[in-house]
Amino acid sequence: MDIINNSKKSWREKLYIVIFEAETPAGRLFDILLIWAILLSVGTICIESIRSIRESFGVILQVTEWVFTGLFTIEYVLRILSLKKPSSYVFSFFGIIDLLAILPSFLGIFFGGAHSLMVIRSIRLLRIFRLLKLTRYVGEGEVLLKALNSGRHKITVFLMAVFAIAIFMGALMFVVEGEEAGFTSIPKGMYWAIVTMTTVGYGDLVPYTNLGKVLASFLMVMGYGIIAVPTGIVSAEIANVTKNQTTRLCTNCMLEGHTIEAAFCRKCGSKL
Repeated sequence: MDIINNSKKSWREKLYIVIFEAETPAGRLFDILLIWAILLSVGTICIESIRSIRESFGVILQVTEWVFTGLFTIEYVLRILSLKKPSSYVFSFFGIIDLLAILPSFLGIFFGGAHSLMVIRSIRLLRIFRLLKLTRYVGEGEVLLKALNSGRHKITVFLMAVFAIAIFMGALMFVVEGEEAGFTSIPKGMYWAIVTMTTVGYGDLVPYTNLGKVLASFLMVMGYGIIAVPTGIVSAEIANVTKNQTTRLCTNCMLEGHTIEAAFCRKCGSKL
């Protein structure tokens, strides 16, 4: 019995190393093949949306789609089997993304008939979530997500300040310009302020009075500073995250970022 248990444990650990660890040759090969599968699958989805190609090669595209669906389904099952606690992966961000990558194809089987054509189209469109699977294999993307998470409080305060400026300037332009210039309400003035601050400038709503033009000029100049602030916040957080960035993962709680020398997970204490 002990031999059997050790054999199962060894098989599961080997499978985990190949699927979740990118440092090993087998892990790198698995990631490269999966990246190509994702890109080809998304390319097939995009090509399928072209009517002339769909009408000429519809059967081939459907077969190709089901091949990719089968591959991603096998990958999803293997990820679950390789973990001691599968629920930590199933309910994680990447687990949900992986499920969304294969679920639409299977749901499309149960929707038939011309009346449900729009439902099928909307469900099959969710296959584009396969593109989000790439974020697991792009180290820079993972660093960016961690940096955004670390700086979320600063970014939230900054966005609240921007929102307050938009309310103030929208109300001010509503008073200065009035309904004659198109500023029929404070929310519409806020829309103009947001468009101006972000330097988009649609031109569908513009000030006509001299005072309104002065306020608009002030807001335009302020917009350049507003764009620079979140860039600085994210850049600083990226610098902090990349100091000890690694790809090691805990099989029990799915926590990432352990150092190479670490023997146990810093969150749950499980052996790495």
